[in-house]
Amino acid sequence: MQLKFGLRLGFSEVVSIVGGGGKSTLMFRLADEIVAAGGRVVTTTTTRIFAAQTNIAPVHLVADHKGEFLNELKVMLERYPHVLVTGPVNSGSDKAYGISSELVNDIVIDSIDSDLTVIVEADGSRMRSLKVPAVHEPVIPKCTTIVVPVVGADIYNKLLNDNNVHRSKLAADMLDLGHQSPITPEVVARLLLHKLGGMKQVPHDARWIPFINKVSSRPTLNYASETAQLLLNGGVREVVVGALLDECPIVKRFSKVAAIILAAGGSTRMGQNMQIKQLLPWGEGTLTTRVTEAAIQSNSDVIKVVLGNQADRVSKVLKGMDLDVVCNANWSHGQSGSVKAGLDSLEDDVSAALFLLVDQPAVGPDLINAIVNRFHETGAPIVAPRVAGKHANPVLFDRDLWKELHLIQGDSGGRELIKRYYDKVAWVDWKDDILTEINTRGDYESMSRRFIP
Repeated sequence: MQLKFGLRLGFSEVVSIVGGGGKSTLMFRLADEIVAAGGRVVTTTTTRIFAAQTNIAPVHLVADHKGEFLNELKVMLERYPHVLVTGPVNSGSDKAYGISSELVNDIVIDSIDSDLTVIVEADGSRMRSLKVPAVHEPVIPKCTTIVVPVVGADIYNKLLNDNNVHRSKLAADMLDLGHQSPITPEVVARLLLHKLGGMKQVPHDARWIPFINKVSSRPTLNYASETAQLLLNGGVREVVVGALLDECPIVKRFSKVAAIILAAGGSTRMGQNMQIKQLLPWGEGTLTTRVTEAAIQSNSDVIKVVLGNQADRVSKVLKGMDLDVVCNANWSHGQSGSVKAGLDSLEDDVSAALFLLVDQPAVGPDLINAIVNRFHETGAPIVAPRVAGKHANPVLFDRDLWKELHLIQGDSGGRELIKRYYDKVAWVDWKDDILTEINTRGDYESMSRRFIP
């Protein structure tokens, strides 16, 4: 996954990078991706960077006098898609000074009508993979739209001391830890979430997306994954992990996924004298409890069950289960109403919704986990299972498509979006048993004999 995609970079973003463990590498690699996609970018710093790094960009512009500088930058951007802006270079320290956050704001305002991305290295770390900011740090411009705190995954299992952590005493005091304490995923997550740590000086409206770098082995991926889950539990919306020096810099983008169980329908094809599908016996429970238990056993972070027809009766079989019930008063108007009701019930920290149906008893936690994992690996807008080239349910939709899901009417669900974005769907190939559905009495009797011991 590319950085531009993993960070959900939009138009005219201002990205401020803080922390330690690869800030400069992230800045320049992200700039390369933007240029390769036909965009324009200004890279800069509000602290300092090594003078040698000024040779990485196609052109380096020193900001001296504000009026002349802004005009010169405009001319440079017409010739070069990537311009690095710093203050003067100090030959004695081999560092290029940063520019003021006010000047970053001026650059953004001056280019307001153009699709220009500004990337700011807003922190220093003395080459450490983990740091705590001092009183004067970080220097994040107010116009920042995305803050990316960086941590190097090589910090795990090392000790909390100055050899490994920039300002280790501040870190120890902040978390009430002893000197030389081992650095665990919990320590990293707590430092990132601390208002004087990774959350310091983050503008109110800016998105905050931690990046765990140097994930180049199974153990480091396990540690990074554990850290990501702790961050998600702490209210973070998304966490990206990867290795900036690899061909694909992002291995996974972790985020909360909601399982929305659609259990509101009328079961019109079941025939007379039959229970609605939601209440048909299945094993020791019902079809509704079966799919709900599969969702509970999966890696889904949130579970919603949308009820409508005979909602009072169906809700009784769900008592005591770890889920939220959502009522769709307009259930008779088609499945799209239940889709909207489920989406409207989700909190802002949920990034994707996986829609499950009660009439597919072959769908279990393994398939749900495979779909969620595929979403984390690809960040695709839609993830769906596929059997011999034919798409099946359940289907996951990224938050970026929820507005379009709200526009769907009737009983079509999300099929229209799958057709519209077919070339962007990430597929999970699966066994053909998930194609079976219970729509009639005969289906139910046949599948009961097949699946229930």
